[in-house]
Amino acid sequence: MGFSESEWQRALATALAPFEWQTQGPHGVAVRWRDSGTSGELHLRWEVLPPRAIALARIPRMRVDFDFGQTPAPVQAAFMRHFDLYTHRGGG
Repeated sequence: MGFSESEWQRALATALAPFEWQTQGPHGVAVRWRDSGTSGELHLRWEVLPPRAIALARIPRMRVDFDFGQTPAPVQAAFMRHFDLYTHRGGG
């Protein structure tokens, strides 16, 4: 993902606001939710990577791992649609 760590923290807090979540160390969060008969669990972990260099431009990068455990695929997809609304970059 093309985020600095501070940008990521802001996007993450906004994206996860409707859910129950807690930090797990400096680079992880645990998310749990239950609504309308569905429930899920997600462990997010991230690592700051060296920036991508394109000519003189430097683009921040992060590796983000999503571990949904036993959460059913349709519930995962619904969560990711919501999450993408807060982390999508660019236009067009």
